[in-house]
Amino acid sequence: MSEYRKIASFKTADEFRDYLKASSIDIPLDDEVKSGPGSVLSSHATISGHEIGNRFCILPMEGWDCELDGNPGPLTVRRWERFGESGAKLMYGTEAAAVCHEGRSNTRQLMIAENTVAGIEKARKAMLSAHIKATGSEKGYLAGLQLTHSGRFSKPNDDHNPEPVIVYNHPILDKRIKPGAKVTLLTDSDIERLIEKYINAALLAQKAGFDFVDLKHCHGYLTHELLSAVTRPGKFGGSFENRTRFLRELVAGIRAKAPDLMFGCRISLFDFVPFKKGPDNVGVPEEIPGGKYLHAFGGDGSGLGIDLTETYMFLDLLKKLDIKLVCTTVGSPYYNPHIQRPAMFPPSDGYRPPEDPLAGVARQIKVVADVKKKFPELFFISAGLTYLQEFLPNVAQHLIGNGMTDFAGLGRMVLSYPWMPADVLAGRPLQKKCICRTFSECTTAPRNGLVSGCYPLDHFYRELPDYKTLAEMKKK
Repeated sequence: MSEYRKIASFKTADEFRDYLKASSIDIPLDDEVKSGPGSVLSSHATISGHEIGNRFCILPMEGWDCELDGNPGPLTVRRWERFGESGAKLMYGTEAAAVCHEGRSNTRQLMIAENTVAGIEKARKAMLSAHIKATGSEKGYLAGLQLTHSGRFSKPNDDHNPEPVIVYNHPILDKRIKPGAKVTLLTDSDIERLIEKYINAALLAQKAGFDFVDLKHCHGYLTHELLSAVTRPGKFGGSFENRTRFLRELVAGIRAKAPDLMFGCRISLFDFVPFKKGPDNVGVPEEIPGGKYLHAFGGDGSGLGIDLTETYMFLDLLKKLDIKLVCTTVGSPYYNPHIQRPAMFPPSDGYRPPEDPLAGVARQIKVVADVKKKFPELFFISAGLTYLQEFLPNVAQHLIGNGMTDFAGLGRMVLSYPWMPADVLAGRPLQKKCICRTFSECTTAPRNGLVSGCYPLDHFYRELPDYKTLAEMKKK
C-alpha cells in the first residue's frame, strides 16, 4: 500500500493527472471548476416533471443514531439539517429506512412505520427549513426516502447478534453467519407479505411529505440478494424474470395506491466475490467453490470481472416501469468494500486495499458512463467520488459536462464537509480542513455499536463520549 499516494499530496490538477496516467488509471478531470449561473454543476435537470436545481446529490446513509422505536433521534435531525445546508438540491433517499423491524440493520436504524411518521415528517421539515435558510429558496429541491430491508445483515434486536433473513443459501456468505444465529430463509409467501410491507412503507413516506421513494437494490441487502438468487427455486428465483418479480409487483402495488408518488432505484451495477483479509491484512478474494461464481449480479462468473448484460436488462426494466432516477453504486460494504467505497484506511473489521483506491473510483466511473451511454433517457447519480477529495468537483464537472453521468453523489464527504456543494457552486475555495480523507471511522464506530459520524474532522463528534470509546477500541 505504500506506493499509493494520498490525494492531499497532489497540489495541482496536472500533478494528479500525471499520477493517474503513470498508474494507468482512467479518471478524467477538468483543470478549472466553474461556478455561478450557466456552469455545469449549477445546471438544472427535469425528471418526471420535477425540476432539480443543481447537479449535486446527497446519498442515502445510515447513521445508527435513531431511537430504539425507529424514530429519528437528535443526531439524525442534525445530520439531515446539515444535508439541507449543503446546497445540494437532490436529497436522494435521505436515510435508509427499514420497512419493518426485522429488516433493521441495527437497533438504531430509522424505520418507516405508523409510530414514526410524525417524527420523520418533522425531521424532513427541519432539513427543508435548513436548506431554505442556507440557499434562500426551496426551488429545485427534491427529497426522497430510501426503503430497505437489510436481509442477511439484519440485527434488529442486538447490535452484536445478527438475525439474518436470507433468500437463498450462499456458498460463501453463509459461512460468515455467527454460530447459533437465528436465520430465516424466506418462502415465496414471506416475500409476498414483504411486498405489502414495502407498499405500506411507501404510502407512509408519502404521508411524511417525501417527493419520492427509493426502491433499494444494492449492497447485498435483501432486494439486491434477490437479483443474484439464480439458485433459488420458485417464483422469486432462477430466471431474470423471477428475480425481478419483487420489483415489478412492488411498483404495481404502490402505483395502485399512490399514483402520483415518484420512484428512484439505487442499484449495485455490478458485484464481485466476497473478499477477506489476506497476508498483511490486504484484501484477497475468497475461494470460489466449484470455480464459477454465480452470485454476483453484473459479474462475469469469475468473481472478479464485470458483465453488464443483466444490468442492462434491469435498467431497461426500470425504463419500462417509468423509473427514470437511478442512483448507482457497486458491490457491498460488508464483503467487498474496496470496490464499493474506495478508501486508503479500512474500517476496523475491513482489510487494507488490494489496489490503489483510485482504481476503484475509475471502475465505477467507467461503468456509469457505459450505462448512461446506453440509456441516455435515464438520469444517473454517480457514487464512490468522495475518495477524490480536493479533485471531486473537477471530476464531477467533467463527467456531467461530457454526458458520462447526471449527478455527483456525496456520501461520506457530507459527514465532514456538508457545505462542499455550496462552496463549489459559489466559487469559494474548498475548506481543506473539512475534506473527508476516508479514515473510515464513520464505519468503524457503528460496526462497534456507536453512532456514525466524522470523529476526526467534525468537532461535534469529538465532544461525544463515543469519541473516547472509539479511541479505546482502535487501540485494541
